[in-house]
Amino acid sequence: MPQNTGISQAKGQPRDELTVRDERTGKVYTIPIKDNTVQATAFKKIAAPLKAGERPENETQRGLRVADKGFLNTAVITSEITYIDGEAGVLRYRGYPVEQLAEHSNFLEVAYLLIYGSLPTRPEYDLFEHEVMTHSIAHVDAEGLFKSFRYDAHPMAILSSAFSALGSFYEEANPSLRGQNLFTKSDPASLANMDKQIYRLIGKATTFAAMAYRVRQGRSFVTPPTGLGYTASFLYQMDQLSEQDYVPSPTLARALDILFILHADHELNASTTTVLQTGSSLVDPYSAVAAGVASLYGPLHGGANEAVIRMLVSIGHPKNVPAFIESVKKREKVLSGFGHRVYKTSDPRSFIIRKVADEVFKETGKDELLETAMALHDAAMADEYFTSRKLAPNVDFWSGLIYRAMGFPMDFFPVLFVVPRVVGWLAHWRQMMLQPGGVKIWRPRQVYVGSGRRDYVPIDERKEEPSRDPKSKPTAVPHSGQSKRTHLAQFKGKAKL
Repeated sequence: MPQNTGISQAKGQPRDELTVRDERTGKVYTIPIKDNTVQATAFKKIAAPLKAGERPENETQRGLRVADKGFLNTAVITSEITYIDGEAGVLRYRGYPVEQLAEHSNFLEVAYLLIYGSLPTRPEYDLFEHEVMTHSIAHVDAEGLFKSFRYDAHPMAILSSAFSALGSFYEEANPSLRGQNLFTKSDPASLANMDKQIYRLIGKATTFAAMAYRVRQGRSFVTPPTGLGYTASFLYQMDQLSEQDYVPSPTLARALDILFILHADHELNASTTTVLQTGSSLVDPYSAVAAGVASLYGPLHGGANEAVIRMLVSIGHPKNVPAFIESVKKREKVLSGFGHRVYKTSDPRSFIIRKVADEVFKETGKDELLETAMALHDAAMADEYFTSRKLAPNVDFWSGLIYRAMGFPMDFFPVLFVVPRVVGWLAHWRQMMLQPGGVKIWRPRQVYVGSGRRDYVPIDERKEEPSRDPKSKPTAVPHSGQSKRTHLAQFKGKAKL
């Protein structure tokens, strides 16, 4: 008889349960459903004896594993921060539609909302803004770090190093030095300490980004000004030289503010997940943010809007769009800035950013690529090949054009993604530190498909396998110049090289 290992209710009555029958053993398992979610650990109870000839590495007798390459349908945390409905094209921060926030709010108010859960009162906002702006000034020793980079160093490499180094300035923020429950106690002192690190990281995000920019320009650094808002201060630090009473364009500052709101958080994307994965070891928040920067540096994440510009440059002219479209259909070229991993209809941010683009172009003049972008947009939206695949323009399609019109170099685009996303990272990090039950280190499982047990063979007795996969052997690096001459020279200890 089949064995039911769960608890059943009256027949016919709807139950928040999943019933699983294991045909290997005939056992029936009942798994609770809460918030439309089942616990992956419940599947560990579904065990079976090893079959004849089955690999012991499968660990079948220890229960089922749940495979989810790329985390396509795995929830790793309970969150109250951001909600996305990819099918309906919905994005909300703490329940507020991002469209309303972009129209009526500002970046620091949205930052407060994401981190603390509600829109601030005037006194609450004034305190938060004051603390963030006060903590925007970098220690003088940080200047030496920035100056140590080559003039052509990528700003993301500089930024990730700077955030990591910043943690060494604040011993009181390091759980490795002050105790692993430094940020998890939820008492007034712990919360105050956490808030101080949040002020520092948000405040110095613009300062560090501007310093990375000025290193590339060969310019001295600028102390954050007083009396300017968050994004206006950022523009000031990047651009002010010797002009008196310098005030950045209000239109550009507001456009950047809206872009920062749109990029502040996006649920558990790759970089946010990296921050939480790193933070789960209870490392200091500066190291966790540095890890997030490194994740966002990747071309599949933070480099998307740069890829759009490179694509438009390669197309060259609106007349070349039809040929490009056909190349995309033949999979000869890649269409950047369309479609999204989450959004299956349209990216709600793209509609807002289109309006921002119009305001920026009124002030800067139209970018020469705009006509090509519009031709590509219209052609793709009129083509069944793309519409049937739900490939609509996303936020990256327009943001790259705006950043280019504002005069930012392409390799600085990911930095403009990092600055606002620091807020989202910190909101999720703070939530994890304060979650009921404490923090558990994130330790995913794997499905091992490698060799079974093998015995060691002395090196002189090993034989090379003629059909061995080239990926399983190291590649010799071609040497030239000094290393080639050194290779041909004779010297003591050469045989060990």
